[in-house]
Formats: sequence, C-alpha cells, structure tokens
Amino acid sequence: MEPKRVFKRKIYDRLLKWKQESNGKTALLVEGARRIGKSTIVEEFAKNEYESYILIDFTKCSQEVKNLFNDVSDLNYIFLRLQLIYGVRLVERKSLIIFDEVQFQPLARQAIKSFVENHKYDYIETGSLISIRKNTAGILIPSEEKRISMYPMDYEEFRWALGDTATIPLLRSVWEHPQPLGEAHRKLMRDFRLYMLVGGMPQAVNAYLDSNNFEVVDEAKRLILDLYDEDFGKIDPTGKAARIFAAIPAQLNSNASRYQISSVIPKAHAEDFIELISEMEKSKTVNISHHCDDPNVGLGSTEDLTQYKMFIGDTGLFVTLAFRDKAFTENTIYQHLLSDKLATNLGYIYENVVAQMLTASGNKLFYHTWPTESEKHNYEIDFLLSRGTKIMPVEVKSSSYKTHASMDAFCVKYPSRITNERYLIYTKDYVKEGAMRYLPAYLAFFL
Repeated sequence: MEPKRVFKRKIYDRLLKWKQESNGKTALLVEGARRIGKSTIVEEFAKNEYESYILIDFTKCSQEVKNLFNDVSDLNYIFLRLQLIYGVRLVERKSLIIFDEVQFQPLARQAIKSFVENHKYDYIETGSLISIRKNTAGILIPSEEKRISMYPMDYEEFRWALGDTATIPLLRSVWEHPQPLGEAHRKLMRDFRLYMLVGGMPQAVNAYLDSNNFEVVDEAKRLILDLYDEDFGKIDPTGKAARIFAAIPAQLNSNASRYQISSVIPKAHAEDFIELISEMEKSKTVNISHHCDDPNVGLGSTEDLTQYKMFIGDTGLFVTLAFRDKAFTENTIYQHLLSDKLATNLGYIYENVVAQMLTASGNKLFYHTWPTESEKHNYEIDFLLSRGTKIMPVEVKSSSYKTHASMDAFCVKYPSRITNERYLIYTKDYVKEGAMRYLPAYLAFFL
C-alpha cells in the first residue's frame, strides 16, 4: 500500500507560531469545510513537533471515550484512560491531544478551559460546522480557544502539490515589477485553468496526481458535494440550504446583481433567509459577498445583509456542481475549459476563483451596484477591497475584453475614496493603461 500523501500547507507555519507563542496557555481550533485537509495537517504537525500525541476522532471513537468528557472533575483519570485506550504515553509539556471533528462532542470543546488551565499538554481542535447554533447550544465556549480558519489549497499550494516550486516566485517577481510575460503567458494561463478545474480539495488533487484523468477527479469532487449535501441537512433539515447551494452556478450565470432567493425557493423573501445564509457562510462551504451601499473605508458599516452574491469555497467543486446533472462522459467541459475553447460564457467561474483567492488571503468580500444614467441597467463593481484609508475596485472578465464602463463610472463617482490603482482581471497578458491595470487571472493571487 502506498504511503498517504501529505501536502505542504501554509497553515503549518501558523500552527508552529501558535505552539511557540502560546506555550500551552491556549488551545487552537482549526475550522473549515469538510475534506479540506484539517485532520491530515494537524496530525502531521503532531508527528513532527511533539514527542507523542493522541488523536481523538469524535466521528468514530468509542462511546467510552466520548463519555470521558461528561465529567472533567478528575483530569488525571481522563489522561490515564486516554493513554490506556490509545496505547500512547503522554509526556508533560511535550505531548499534544487532538480533538478531531470536535463538533460531535461539544462537551469536549467546553472542557478545553479545564485542560488548558491544567497545562500538562497542548490541545488542537478541528471541526466543520463549528459555529452552527446546534453545535454550541448549551455549552460555554472557552475563552482559552484561539480560532483559525483553513481553506482549500490556494494556487501556490496546488503548484507545490504538482512538484512546482518555481512558478509562484516567478509570478511574485512579475507582481512586484509588472511587465507583460509574452510567450510564457499562454502556459501560465493554462496552468491556472488546471487549478480552476481540479480545485484545492486534497481528495481531488490526489485523484489528479494518481490518475491524470479528469473523470476520476470529477468523481472525487462529486463525493465531496454529496458530503456537503449531508452537512446542509444538518444546518437545515427542510432542504432549503442544499437547494440554495446547488443553485449558485445558475445564479451567477444569470448575471443578476444579487442572489435571487425567490427564483430558487418560490415566494421566499431575502430578509427571511438572513440567518440561514449566515449559517451557510459559517460552514465555510460558501463565500458570501455582500452589497456595500455606500463604498468607503469601513465597507462593513453599510453592508446590506439581504443583497449578496454567493460563491462556492472551492472553484473545482464549482465546476463539478455547474455540470452535476450530466454524467461526466456527456460533457467535455474539462478539455474545453483547459484549452480555453468553451463556447459558453464562463465568466462566473473566473469570478468564483477570484472570490476564493481573495477570501483565502483574508479579505472580506463586498461589491457595489448603482443604476446607469438611463436607469435601465446597473453598473457593477465585482469586488471592493479595503486598502489603508482607501478602497480598491476590482472587476473580473472571462475573456480578453478590456471594456470597463462600470469602473470608469465608479472612479468618476468616488474619486477621493479610491486607491491610485484599479484592476481588471481577465485572460490576456498584463497591460497598464494609466491607473488601470489589466491582470491575467493568475496574478489575482497577489491582490
């Protein structure tokens, strides 16, 4: 049996920083959507950085282990039982205990306060749907818990998985000293489209490396989407969350200025779904961009919770979801998209991958629309990013088009609020015209 692949992930450095700075004074909670590699990287960290560790997987541990957390008045007894059950010797201040998928035993999460105060060992929790109300009902969330979010592999991690450590440093130097890439651009764009197709879910990346076959990759992604359907059933047993999720590609494709909830759930009103949309966002399976009514530095102060666009957390999953109703052999989406010969306007896939990249680098997503002079159409800025005391507007195109009527109108409307640079992300080579920079999609990674 081949050894399990462990991909290099950037979150490892954050785990290391926590260990060094915390020195046992806090526990770390790593939260993120299912199947993004939380357990794998935390266990790899435990193997490398501690003398010993115990991983308690609450999805499959015995009832005896779960029951240990019902009463934490005698911690030494709990530690003794865990060492016997798992056959691991814990060493004071040199061992780690991992609470994997801790949402399945909320009392273990509540007990973190006592464990941290005891200070014998370090603790890392992992979980998905961690903030969903029913997973926190009736328990006290410990203040000793430091939380970090984990996302699907970003473009650099994806290149690392493919054994490529040269591309991103090259692109970084281009970002710092912008210039057209000429002949290299075509290959760089094709490489980036591969990332859009496979995505950053370790299961899908593994399938690609093992098979080099998009049908196998697509099957791996369909299994993850099935899991997400299950998760949405936990958030919302009525099935509405699953329907809202499934409709994301169609909603983006419709080019509407917001997610039209009533077209997915008849007679629905956006204001009635604010809480459910928030729960979906907390599940980390989707990225939400809210409408900013008055674009200024504090973008969040005028966000409209009833007007939003919804993106899928992983663009590889987005591609599969968009064509989920077809058997793989019926469509040639992968080959056509990879060679950039797809007839359908797939601008929404580029918009999704930009949303994914911006979210992973710590940006909260906002967009802005306002009526044109004729009031028959709307102007729209796809993404607004807060930069110092200014806002930076970003537009996304799926093609070589360099038209930017919305951007021009926005700059006329709010000249004092915006940065000196504005960006249009598209599929062609780098170009600078005045304050406007036309970025090939792979450079959006650095925004």
